[in-house]
Amino acid sequence: MKAFVFPGQGAQFTGMGKDLYEGFEMARELFEKANSILGFRITDLMFGGTEDDLKQTSVTQPAIFTHSTVLASVIGDKFKPEMVAGHSLGEFSALVASKVLRFEDGLLLVSRRAGAMQKACEEFPSTMAAIIGLEDSVVEAVCSQIRDTVVPANYNCPGQVVISGTVEGIDKAVEILNARGAKMAVKLAVGGAFHSPLMEPARIDLEKAIRSTTFNKPLCPVYQNVSAKPSVNPDEISANLVAQLTSPVKWTQTVINMISDGAVSFTEVGPGKVLQGLIKKIDKSVIVDSASV
Repeated sequence: MKAFVFPGQGAQFTGMGKDLYEGFEMARELFEKANSILGFRITDLMFGGTEDDLKQTSVTQPAIFTHSTVLASVIGDKFKPEMVAGHSLGEFSALVASKVLRFEDGLLLVSRRAGAMQKACEEFPSTMAAIIGLEDSVVEAVCSQIRDTVVPANYNCPGQVVISGTVEGIDKAVEILNARGAKMAVKLAVGGAFHSPLMEPARIDLEKAIRSTTFNKPLCPVYQNVSAKPSVNPDEISANLVAQLTSPVKWTQTVINMISDGAVSFTEVGPGKVLQGLIKKIDKSVIVDSASV
């Protein structure tokens, strides 16, 4: 079975999507629609913005979403998924590509999500850290022992977990995990504790928008971050999307389940090749590639 996967924040790069805009009328129309919906020319930032421009959450999230969904539209008959999944932000791209959400609705939700997350970051100073080389259970145990809020946020692949929490809590966790033998335990250059309870204000904000958006039955099963399991039920998909902001991204578990359910190849749709690398670390036997036009 063929799976299509969609990247999340961090996959952006200057020039992303420019080839699609210049080469395909359908792509130009969608990019211009995105400019209109957002109220600013995100294409100018995608095609010629600086690295710092693209790091702004209000730009990064809609930029990656737009690039991914436009690419899925342009490849046409090559996009025949038997299952889909997206990493964090990428779940919104997967939902549009699988026809759960309209492009316009997906972009509005992503923009709302980015704004809500940025606001939560400003209200509650917090951060994240990457932990390499330890068993998930060790990372989980250390997080649970710290008085401040510290939780696993991204299970990216075996031996690679990202944790989220208060600045003080993350500092303490990094210190302990390094002492426990982590190959690497370092804070990330982010301004918030994504996928943690500290994103509760953003979850409440986004829930209002999600509840007023129409969710349709997908073309194929959607494996969601919160459960790591497939769903074709619009109500379940919607509820899981609400919970996503304060819950860990179970990417390792998702890929394992997709393979168990028959996936033999994974095509990454969007900027970069981050997910391909993670999938290969989860199971070397599967085929991975990038979507191409």
